[in-house]
Amino acid sequence: MTALRRDSWAFMAFLGLLAGVPPLSIDMGIPGFPEMQADLKTDAAGTALTMSMFLIGFAIGPLVLGPLADSFGRRPVLILGMSVFVLAGLGCALAPTIGAMQGARFAQGIGAGAGGTLLIARDIGMDIGTVMRVELSACIEAIRYYAEVADKVMGEVAPTADGLLGLVHRQPVGVVAAIVPWNSPMMVSAWKIAPALAAGNSVILKPAETASLALLRLGDYARAAGLPDGVLNILTGRGAVCGAALGLHMDVDVLAFTGSGPVGRRLLEYSARSNLKHVYLELGGKSPNIVFADADLKKAAQFAAISIFANCGQICAANSRLLVEASIKDAFLAEVMQVAQGFVPGDPLDPTTRMGAVNSAAQLGRDLAHVAGALAEGAVLRMSGARTREDSGGYYMQPTILEVTPEMSIAREEVFGPVLSVLEFTTDEEAITIANSTVYGLSSSVWTTNLKRAHRMVREIEAGVVNVNTWGGGDLSLPFGGVKESGNGYDRSLHALDKYTHLKSALFDLT
Repeated sequence: MTALRRDSWAFMAFLGLLAGVPPLSIDMGIPGFPEMQADLKTDAAGTALTMSMFLIGFAIGPLVLGPLADSFGRRPVLILGMSVFVLAGLGCALAPTIGAMQGARFAQGIGAGAGGTLLIARDIGMDIGTVMRVELSACIEAIRYYAEVADKVMGEVAPTADGLLGLVHRQPVGVVAAIVPWNSPMMVSAWKIAPALAAGNSVILKPAETASLALLRLGDYARAAGLPDGVLNILTGRGAVCGAALGLHMDVDVLAFTGSGPVGRRLLEYSARSNLKHVYLELGGKSPNIVFADADLKKAAQFAAISIFANCGQICAANSRLLVEASIKDAFLAEVMQVAQGFVPGDPLDPTTRMGAVNSAAQLGRDLAHVAGALAEGAVLRMSGARTREDSGGYYMQPTILEVTPEMSIAREEVFGPVLSVLEFTTDEEAITIANSTVYGLSSSVWTTNLKRAHRMVREIEAGVVNVNTWGGGDLSLPFGGVKESGNGYDRSLHALDKYTHLKSALFDLT
């Protein structure tokens, strides 16, 4: 037996181990392969294949290389063996991720950027648990969703008369300006920029003045993923200056905005004064949460609290009006208050905190003013309503629950804070009337085990979204948008692409 055969078992084990180093380092996050970690995250199958190569090399490698060493010498065979197994290991790492393009790398970069998590919590006051569970994950999910959609949206062949060929082309609009709010900057930005980019547009993203840092980091992730310069642009500044410039610019083709009604109206004016750019608006809501006596009351109480006190109620689709059937109101409200006690305002960077800070001193002032106004109109304070942790220097407000009547201002106006208005009803018709008694129509929830009633509520509630026995979450395959003064146009789903493309008809005479 040659020298190679005598020690080849150990040597081949070494080669197999060497072959497994690159993919295993990616799986385990070992420093030394940072670029591959970002782009080539292997799955369990890839790692299993790598280990299989190790075992094969250990078992049969000497039987193959031994005869070659007898003919060509030890050194060339050693080099050949090492090259083959290293390349095999790299192949195992690459195989699970072939086809991952810029969109996937963009999403991976966001997921790997722990610094972005801290930026969001520090920038807007959102508790870090919600940042990780909701804000970042929703952003990543949206970018991945539209990256996969990009090559699957097609035109149409029209059913024209004989001798004619009619084609409908879907083309990018050109330049899209997206102006996004401070309450959920990463998620809402992804809902706008991802479909706009997937449709083939260039995008100018303007963050809110009080939530710019994380979106500047988002631009870094886009560049690292390979987006060419100028395709995604982050423009910071005050709305009165930068927002107005975008609204009036003759080269901006579409403007997508999430924020307040007065600003939305101003953007429509800017469109009329400039190039009649399409303006799509999501302008908040006063969402009703309707609970019938036959509902799963324990689950309904949990979501009644979560849907208004999560992120301090700073959610466009927050269920800020709780409509409860009169026969269960007192018992159900007691259950909601018990759940609400778990939302204790605390340091947003503490992982145990469930409710962080209000975004700014101005927003806290508006929240407290709404509560004071409601009490002056005769509302009954059932829980808290005060500022807290003032010695910390932050803007914290305790969960607030008020019993109100439909004609009170707080039952009709958006607060955008941790303030729940409770109303009662006795019939389905009364519930529908109260639910539709505001100028808003963004979201809603209905809690009942009566399927016929549930379908009636879906049909008659004036809202772009009706949740039945649930709230929040949703699915990217479903559009999100409002009616009435909650705006126009839709984020999420394939329907979002309609905002960022235009149709072009082509007619051919084939005679």
